[in-house]
Amino acid sequence: MSEKPSTTLPATVEKIIKPPFPSEPEKAQIAVHGADHLYRELRIENTLTDENGDTVRLKPGAEVEVTIAAEPEAIAKSDRGQDPPRA
Repeated sequence: MSEKPSTTLPATVEKIIKPPFPSEPEKAQIAVHGADHLYRELRIENTLTDENGDTVRLKPGAEVEVTIAAEPEAIAKSDRGQDPPRA
């Protein structure tokens, strides 16, 4: 099985957002470095699993990585770095 095409960007946890109701999970707001200014913030449930299977949470200021992966059928070849088509 081949690996999915992907890219990984550095990011920083900006803040932890407490839920409005105790039954809802808290959120981590993450700023993705290199993303457009208006689209750089992600909010995810602040629930992760470590290598031992324990539930852990992110802290404000934590340096993290955001990985975007796609199935091979969901991508198109890039024109970047190639010669332009000839007429």
